[in-house]
Amino acid sequence: MSESFHPFPRPLGHAHSDDADSDVDSESDRYTDMSLDAFAPSIASSKTSMDFSMRSQSPAPSVFSATSSLRAQAYRQEYGRGLNNYSEVYRLPADDEELDRLDRQHDMFCKAIGKFPPPMPEIMADDEFEVKAVLDLGCGSGSWIMDIAREFPNAGAVAVDLVPMQSTSMPPNCRSEVDDINLGLEHFYGDFNVVHAQLISSGIRDYHGLINHIAHVLRPGGLIDITEFPFYFTGIEKTPICPPAGTFEPPWTPLWMSYANRAVRQRGGDADASLHMYQWVCDHPAFEDAVYREFWIPCSPWLKGNDPNSIWWNGIGTTMRDDVKAFMRSGRPLLLGNGLSEEFVDQLENNAAAELDEAVTPVYVCIQNVYARKRR
Repeated sequence: MSESFHPFPRPLGHAHSDDADSDVDSESDRYTDMSLDAFAPSIASSKTSMDFSMRSQSPAPSVFSATSSLRAQAYRQEYGRGLNNYSEVYRLPADDEELDRLDRQHDMFCKAIGKFPPPMPEIMADDEFEVKAVLDLGCGSGSWIMDIAREFPNAGAVAVDLVPMQSTSMPPNCRSEVDDINLGLEHFYGDFNVVHAQLISSGIRDYHGLINHIAHVLRPGGLIDITEFPFYFTGIEKTPICPPAGTFEPPWTPLWMSYANRAVRQRGGDADASLHMYQWVCDHPAFEDAVYREFWIPCSPWLKGNDPNSIWWNGIGTTMRDDVKAFMRSGRPLLLGNGLSEEFVDQLENNAAAELDEAVTPVYVCIQNVYARKRR
C-alpha cells in the first residue's frame, strides 16, 4: 500500500535508516543523556492570550466550537490578513486564502511525498485491544487529518491548531481542538497511536522539546511522523542559497525566503528544526527504527526535456510555484511585522513572483520527513 503513495522517480528523493551516517549538526549531542524512564518535563515557554483554564483536556471534546463568536475571538487582522489571536510566534495567516493554499499543498504533497509513511496502515489496523487514535499537531486546513479519519473510520482523529477547523464536512470520528502546542502536550500523554506534524516549525519555540512530548503522547509501538523544510531554497546543485541581510538582487525567490527565515527566528520560531529532527529522534531513547527521507521539489516547472520524469516533476513544480507565490502573500504580515517596509516587501514579492512565472531559474525546496516507532 505504501508504494502507491510514491509514484515519483527515486533520484529526486532518498531515505536513510537510523543506522546511516548523519551530517546533522553536533549541537544535538547534548540531548543524548535522556533516559527512557524519566523524560525531562516540559516547561511552557510561550505566553499567549489563552487562559490555561480554557485549554482542552483530552479526551473530552474541545472547549472551542466553531461558532461565529468564538471564531471572531480566535482571529485578529494584521496587514490585511486574518492571523491567530493566541500565538506571537506563529505569524502566518489562518484566513480562507491561507486555508485554500494549504488544501492545494496537501494534494501536491500526497502526489510528491505520499500521504503517510509505510508503517501507518499496520499501526492503524483494527484490533480487539484498543480504538486507534491519530493526533495532527498544527492541522492547518485539516485536509490531512480528515483524509485519515475517512481512511480509518474506526479510529479517533484529533486536530490541534491555533484556530478552530472550519470544515462543513468533518467526519464524525474527527474533532478539532484549539490550543498552542508550545504550552505542552501533557493532556494527551498516552492517548495516540500516530502523531503527525507538518510544516509547523516556524511556530514552535523548541522543536526538540516537542519531539520529547510526542514520545509521551504515543502509545507503545506508535508512530511519530514529522515533515519540515529548512527555510531556505537551493540551486540546481542543491546547495543552500542564503543571501546576507541587506541583499537585494536575484535570485529573488531564495532572497525572499532568506528574509522570512530571519523573521521566523526573530519571532522565536525554530527555523532550523528540519536540519536536526532526524538526529533528535534517533537520540531519543523512546524511539526506534527511525527513517529519514528528503524530497527535492522544483519551485517552478523549470526542468528541461519532454521525458516522463521531467514532465511529471514539472507538473509538481507548477503546483509548487502557485504554492510559493501564495506563501509569499501569506508571509507579508511576518515580513512587515519584522520591520521591513511595505515598498521593499512589495518589490521583493513581485520580483520573486515574476522569476517563478518565467520558470528559468532552477530553484529547489527540500522537504524533509522523519518517522519512527515508539519502543514497546
